[in-house]
This record gives sequence, C-alpha cells and structure tokens, in this order.
Amino acid sequence: MDKKASASNGILKVSNEVIMKIAELAACEISGVASENGKLMVPQSPIGLGTFLGSPVKVSVSKESVVIDLSIITEQGSKAINVASAVQASVKSAVQNMTGITVSKVNVNIAGIMLSKEEQD
Repeated sequence: MDKKASASNGILKVSNEVIMKIAELAACEISGVASENGKLMVPQSPIGLGTFLGSPVKVSVSKESVVIDLSIITEQGSKAINVASAVQASVKSAVQNMTGITVSKVNVNIAGIMLSKEEQD
C-alpha cells in the first residue's frame, strides 16, 4: 500500500519501497550500524540457509502516519542503546523531510553484534 500526501497540484503517492529505502539509507549513516554498500547487514539464518530471509526494514502505513520497524546489527564496541536511539532519530527525520509523511514510530530491533575481523577468524 502506498502512502498518499496532498499537494497543491494533485495527489502525491510514495511507495512503501521508497520509504523503506530512505529508512535503510538513514540507518546506514549512523556510526555503529553494520552496513555494506548502503544496505543494512542482516543476521545469518539460525538453520544455516544463508542470510536471513526478508528485509531488515518493514513499513506499516495508516491513514495519518507510518510506523517503521528496523532490524540492525551493531558493530562490536559500540553502545547498542545509543546506536538504536540515533537510528530512530535519523530515520524519522529522513523519512519526514524527504516525503512529508508523518512517522509516528521507529522501532529498532538489535538483531546481532558484528565481531571485529580478528574475532571472526
């Protein structure tokens, strides 16, 4: 479902995919969030099928606002609570500024911690 906003020249539609991409890019800008090439890193599947199925960003649209759910992996050594708080602020600001759509909530799930390269070996 797309979110509609009124404009003086007609109706503006913003797709969920666009909102998801804006949210993902805003989250990737935060120091301490594990990302690669503008995409959030996702946890490995617990049953060994490669990467986690599904997007780390979900958007729920209501008549008045949008709720965004993100799953992030924090980098080792970062304070997870500070990273999550910064992600919430960044995502809300970016989506509202770029689309004009009100964001009522940004829920952040810390899905894992990325170990440093030395600890992975």
